[in-house]
Amino acid sequence: MSLPKYNELYIPLLTAIYDGKVYTMKEIKIKVSRALNLTEEELSERLPSGTQTVYDNRIGWAKTYLKKAGLVEAPQRAHVKITAEGKRILESREPVTNELLMKQSPEFAKFQKRRTVEVFPNLRKEDDTETPQETFERVYKTLNEELADDLLTEIMSQSAVFFENLVVDLMKSMNYGNGFVTKISGDDGIDGVIHEDKLGFNLIFIQAKRWAPNTTIGKPEIQKFAGAMMGPPKIEKGLFITTAKFSKGAREFADAQHIILVDGRKLTELMIEYNLGVSVQKIYSIKRIDSDYFLDN
Repeated sequence: MSLPKYNELYIPLLTAIYDGKVYTMKEIKIKVSRALNLTEEELSERLPSGTQTVYDNRIGWAKTYLKKAGLVEAPQRAHVKITAEGKRILESREPVTNELLMKQSPEFAKFQKRRTVEVFPNLRKEDDTETPQETFERVYKTLNEELADDLLTEIMSQSAVFFENLVVDLMKSMNYGNGFVTKISGDDGIDGVIHEDKLGFNLIFIQAKRWAPNTTIGKPEIQKFAGAMMGPPKIEKGLFITTAKFSKGAREFADAQHIILVDGRKLTELMIEYNLGVSVQKIYSIKRIDSDYFLDN
C-alpha cells in the first residue's frame, strides 16, 4: 500500500490512543505504523528536501489538525491524549474528514480557510490531502523545474565561449581548485583539467559538450573520453558535462570507469544549487517552536 495522506491518519491515530492514556508521539507513530502494516521502505520515504520522512510529516500534521479541532489534547510537550469529543467522534463511526472537523470546530474551520485561501491561493481541490509542508515543497520543486528549463534554453542561446566559461565558473562555485582549458573542440565542446583540491594534488579530466538537449550521447562517445584519460598524463577521474542526455549504455560504462556524467538537467540543477546564473527573488523561512527556550525560562 502507499503511505496514507495526513487526513487518512485521523482515524488510525484516534484509534491508537482510544484508551485515554497519555502517549508520546514516538509511541503513537509506532502503534499507527504497525496497525497499518507499513513497510520499512514506506516509513523511510523522505520529503523532497530530505529534512523529514513523509510519514513523520503526515502524522505530525494529523495530530495538529485533530488538536485544533478539539479531538486530542497535549497535556505536555510531545505527548497526546484523546479528548471526550475525540472518543465520541470515533465511536460514532463517522468518517473523520476535514469537512467534519470544520463543522466540529470554528477554530479549525478558520485555520483551514486561511491555509487554502490566503497561504496557497492556487491550490487545486485535490491537493487538500497534502500537508502544508508537502504543498510548499511541491510548489518549490515545480518552480525549480521551470527555472531549470529556462536556464537550459538560455545556455543554448549563448556562444561556445560562454559555455566554456560557464563550466569553469561552475567548478569554481563548487569549490574545486583552479582549472584550465586544454583545447576548444570544433563541436561546441571543450577539454580541460580541474584540480580536485585547491593545492592540485589530484586532477580531473573534464569534457563539456554544448549539444542540443534532445540529443542522446551513447557509449562510444564516453569510451573515447575514457581513452583520452589514459594520457599522457594518465588521469584517473573524469567529468563529462553536456546540455544533452546520456543513454543507459553510456551511464553503465561511465560507472565502471570512475567517470561522472552530468546531463542538461543535472547541469541546471547544479547551477541553481550553487547560485550560478540565477538570483534569489525571495526567501521563505519555515520556523518552529524553540522548545529549549520555554524549558530554560
